[in-house]
Amino acid sequence: MTGIVVVGDAGLDVVARHSGPIVHGGDSRASVTIEPGGAGANTAVWLAACGASPTLVARVGADSAGRQVHAELTSAGVRCAFAVDTEAATCCVVVLVDDAGQRTMLPDRGANARFSPGDLDAGLLVGAAHLHLSGYVLLDATSRPAGLAVLEAARRAGLTTSVDPQSAALIYDGFLDDVRGVDLLLPNTEELVALTGSAAPASASALLDVVGAVALTSGADGASWVDRDGVVSVPALPVECVDSTGAGDAFDAGLLAAWLAGASRHDALAGGVTAAARAVAAVGAQPSMT
Repeated sequence: MTGIVVVGDAGLDVVARHSGPIVHGGDSRASVTIEPGGAGANTAVWLAACGASPTLVARVGADSAGRQVHAELTSAGVRCAFAVDTEAATCCVVVLVDDAGQRTMLPDRGANARFSPGDLDAGLLVGAAHLHLSGYVLLDATSRPAGLAVLEAARRAGLTTSVDPQSAALIYDGFLDDVRGVDLLLPNTEELVALTGSAAPASASALLDVVGAVALTSGADGASWVDRDGVVSVPALPVECVDSTGAGDAFDAGLLAAWLAGASRHDALAGGVTAAARAVAAVGAQPSMT
């Protein structure tokens, strides 16, 4: 498969699985693991697991966390094109996961917040077919110029493009203007509501004057593809949710790997749903190496 360039965050996730409510001002026992994370890194690793050849463009600190992330992603089959920041630490996210597998995130983007237009080597786009941008790059004003520059460089190079909005709460006025011309937008239901005012998959048709198509994730209700030919939907797979961290990133990867290999809309959605089901069935945002 022709290469896919992913631009987004890379860092470490501190995942704390707790039982019952967290005791404010007291102790709440938890099972804690430390794993590579970051939305861009998650999608890149899942792309590799789905048989694609991903390159991850990100910014990390000149610290042990950055070196660990580079080593683990490389061992997972991801080509790492990292800018190293000597002033900011590598991204770290504290993830609180409850009994139902739902997560609350406390992110520190660290060096990723200083991602700059010069961090993308234009040579990486030569021979690539697609560029996927994690929306966190756009959602933070400090890295937004780099995200816009990356999308423009990809268009000039003739690549197809996709963007995951990533966070409904952080979507800003002007977001749709910034993603205008993107081939595929990948929101979840909450992000669709923020963009259209409706949770109905068909409401995504209002976005088709901005982007080429919309692939929507709706949790237990499955996923839908919306374009000028209408709406195609697939159900979610029945699986116990252990940890929802990174499920959307896994969906993006499964769908993109299938779509870019020539799959139909239905089969591309099925690829995304399958990867997401694998993600929620295990602790951590990335596929296990064992």
